[in-house]
Amino acid sequence: MPTQRNALMIGAVAYDPKVIPIWDIIRDYYNRNGFPIDYVLFSNYEAQVESLLNGFIDIAWNTNVAYVRIQRLLEGKAKALAMRDTDIGFTSKIIARTDKGIASLADLKGKRLALGSADSGQAAILPYHYVKASGVDPETDLTLLRYNLDVGKHGDTGTSELEVVRALKQGEADAGAIGESTWIRLLEQGQVNTDEIRAIWTSPGYSHCNFTALPEFDDEKARRFADLLFAMDPTEPEIRKMMEMEGLNEWVSPEGAGLEGYRVLFEAMADQKL
Repeated sequence: MPTQRNALMIGAVAYDPKVIPIWDIIRDYYNRNGFPIDYVLFSNYEAQVESLLNGFIDIAWNTNVAYVRIQRLLEGKAKALAMRDTDIGFTSKIIARTDKGIASLADLKGKRLALGSADSGQAAILPYHYVKASGVDPETDLTLLRYNLDVGKHGDTGTSELEVVRALKQGEADAGAIGESTWIRLLEQGQVNTDEIRAIWTSPGYSHCNFTALPEFDDEKARRFADLLFAMDPTEPEIRKMMEMEGLNEWVSPEGAGLEGYRVLFEAMADQKL
């Protein structure tokens, strides 16, 4: 059970230096609104999951992989409180060298496919799942190249996805899996020549991060915590700054499409015994 304290303790993973100013702004916003919180940063999601389960923190800002693990351990009874609008309909891309004759997932047979960190939903777990579902067996029909960088951060740093792109550029891989947000950013920054590398497939939408609490977390506190998130005004300079760093336009309820979007990851992680 969570320990008694004046402020709710929120957990987040320190995958980037910007995490500190993001959470300073969120903490100060809650404190100004008479709902005191504080936060603690973890080096990896496994430690954060354990800390939520043993009551060291009250709420965890989880990746989809961490959320699935908690729900498995709690038999689906954990509470998802809120998520970013950009966490709904998240997608992955399969990108490929244009000189390899790859235009569809079926064309991956016999090719070298680069995947990101093994614990990354967007760059490894779900791409593997969808490739397998298409009728291409990743273990027998492909040569898999895995770039397991920053394991424990569930792909948040994006480092492994950049390695996937590098592998394609340098001819080490024929195709690779990355998150659509990474692909868009690389295109905007001019870091990919689409005459040489192009996207050949986009996954169905799925859900990414959410705020997770234990089943016994007080319903009224859960409602107040979520309502204050939903009430954040993006026209306020500090809130806008935080939202831009955190990659959202507004906080939304996970009910409906948000929760449904985790179903495929439950299936993928079970199938891959993760």
